[in-house]
Amino acid sequence: MRLFSTFAFLFFCLFTNAQTLLSPNKKMEMIFSLSDKGEPQYQLIYKGKNIVKKSSLGFKLKSGADLTSNFVLTNSTTGSVNEKWHPVLGEQKNILNEYNELSVSIKQASENPIELIIHFKLYNEGLGFRYEFPNQKNLNYFIVSEELTQFNLNGNHKAFWIPGEFDSQEYIYNETKLSEIDLSKTYIDNGIFKKDIYSNTMVQSPLMMKSDDNLYINIFEAAVINYPVMHLNVNTTNNTIASYLVPNAIGDKAYLQAPFNTPWRTIMVSDDARDIVGSKMVLNLNEPCKINNTSWIKPVKYVGVWWEMHVGKASWDFSGGQVGSQQQTKVPHGANTANVKRYIDFAAKHKFDGVLVEGWNTGWEDWFGNWKENVFDFVTPYPDFNVKEITEYAKMKGVKMIMHHETSGSAANYERRLDRAFEFMKNNGYDAVKSGYVGRIIPRGEHHDGQTMVNHYNHVAQRAADYKIMINSHESSRPTGVSRTWPNYIAAEAARGNEYNAWSNGNPPSHETILPFTRMLGGAMDYTPGIFEIKMNSYNQNRKEQIHTTLAKQLALYVTLYSPLQMAADLPENYEKHLDAFQFIKDVAVDWDDTKILEAEPGDFLTIVRKTKGKDSWFLGAITDENKRNTEINCSFLTAGKKYKATIYEDAKDAHWELNPKAYSIRNEIVDINSKLNLSLAAGGGTAVSFIQIK
Repeated sequence: MRLFSTFAFLFFCLFTNAQTLLSPNKKMEMIFSLSDKGEPQYQLIYKGKNIVKKSSLGFKLKSGADLTSNFVLTNSTTGSVNEKWHPVLGEQKNILNEYNELSVSIKQASENPIELIIHFKLYNEGLGFRYEFPNQKNLNYFIVSEELTQFNLNGNHKAFWIPGEFDSQEYIYNETKLSEIDLSKTYIDNGIFKKDIYSNTMVQSPLMMKSDDNLYINIFEAAVINYPVMHLNVNTTNNTIASYLVPNAIGDKAYLQAPFNTPWRTIMVSDDARDIVGSKMVLNLNEPCKINNTSWIKPVKYVGVWWEMHVGKASWDFSGGQVGSQQQTKVPHGANTANVKRYIDFAAKHKFDGVLVEGWNTGWEDWFGNWKENVFDFVTPYPDFNVKEITEYAKMKGVKMIMHHETSGSAANYERRLDRAFEFMKNNGYDAVKSGYVGRIIPRGEHHDGQTMVNHYNHVAQRAADYKIMINSHESSRPTGVSRTWPNYIAAEAARGNEYNAWSNGNPPSHETILPFTRMLGGAMDYTPGIFEIKMNSYNQNRKEQIHTTLAKQLALYVTLYSPLQMAADLPENYEKHLDAFQFIKDVAVDWDDTKILEAEPGDFLTIVRKTKGKDSWFLGAITDENKRNTEINCSFLTAGKKYKATIYEDAKDAHWELNPKAYSIRNEIVDINSKLNLSLAAGGGTAVSFIQIK
């Protein structure tokens, strides 16, 4: 019997090294194999076309172990899953999780063999795979020196990329061929301060690409837990991309203990760009919700004491010196009691959920750029910010206050004070917090995207859940779908947001058409749309900065850039000048039952329509890049037999993002499922439409 088992095992290893996996719709195929040298490899095929040629898998450990070759196949299992789950907050009520899976166990043929299990999940829109280090005799605690995952692409694709920098994603997207990626020859500006770049061919994931034969390809990752962020090093001569893990202060990548599962590496492929934007694969690859009672997790529409600091009208710090701002002049402290009450009044009048206040607490005077550790204690207000008075006033007005915790990059200080800060919030009626990580990280030498900080962000979200607090992180690593597991991690920034338009070269008109194909695949973004006063010379005649969109496009962003946390980011007085356009921001939902991607092309245009959670009302957003655009929208998404009032907020005929950005018009139509809408988008413009059922 033992001889037979040994023979069967040898037969299995020799003749079944290649393992094939098909997607549920059979349009995609993944092949796993071991080379003659025992090197684990995979390849990905879509509709008969090679998308990823044979690409290597493996690791190098600090112990000297080389987990790239000398493997034999010891076992493989297959399975299929077809299920639906319900996000607490999201773009649709039900999410389909359908895939076929293959797990292969491989073991090195050596004196002290190490075993790996590689799990593959093949969806209709792409592939997810990850490594498992199981319990085993020859591996317990270990340090990863390199993860050697390869993406050997079959073509010199057009790519939408930002620099592979370990501390910020706040960059403008470049649009070049893979062979043309060269940071030394590319203008790079992240608006605050340029940080060190490891390699001139290093880019960040998600990396969105388009092939010459019009295939859309995206490389990303999912469920980054206790592991550094994966960047991508591009070989510009042969279109091969290699994973690169963000190192810690002494150059190591990850400290692990078996058993351990790495994050999922994802490759999305389609001949329809809408499939990429609409994919829920990254969310699906995360674990289900771990919070038993989620009734306290709610969508939020808010205003706040924030934009006035960015435009130079007020200061974060009490002295009025505008630490970290674009003009070092004395201006009033924004977070004073009277001013905050003004925002509370505005929120109550227009039925907004909350008010954010930045600069309320002591410590803002001298930390920016100084790598200072104990900057904030998160509980001590400036003398002109009366916590009790504001709390009582907001409660009387039916408005929630949103806390702000700027950590100045000192994660160590924040963790020491975290419980006290959360207790202070709960004692004063705060159920949500915007956290910030501007600056170099403390512990010194760590990076925003390293294992230490990934663990920090996840720890803060999990600890906040114990206090029933929702988290909106800024300057953190980009989300990878962890909001499925911890839905109180309601949103994040983790990309170049609207604020950059106030004090830098700004975001080009194409920027918002790229984000849904990249950053937003991993979770909601607090982009802070809704700026009506487009040009900064309205605050100071010498300033030349402006928002690189039309006013109508600012409305459309509430639909195209998903978030259950949406800010009406402009000043109340600017909304009071345009109450007819402001009505769309008041009406638009932030939590949805259904989402349909009507049109999509990365870097060019995007049209999305969404159905309000629990209501038969729809909202549409259409945006374009620097080119004007005409499009016809079919209203087939509406409920049959019902009529709707469509209120269309659009660019005026002479609107232009640079020359005439505030020109808009509003019109109404009665529509039903058979109707078509003709939309005209100005250069850098957009259109927003509300569909309210007529009863």
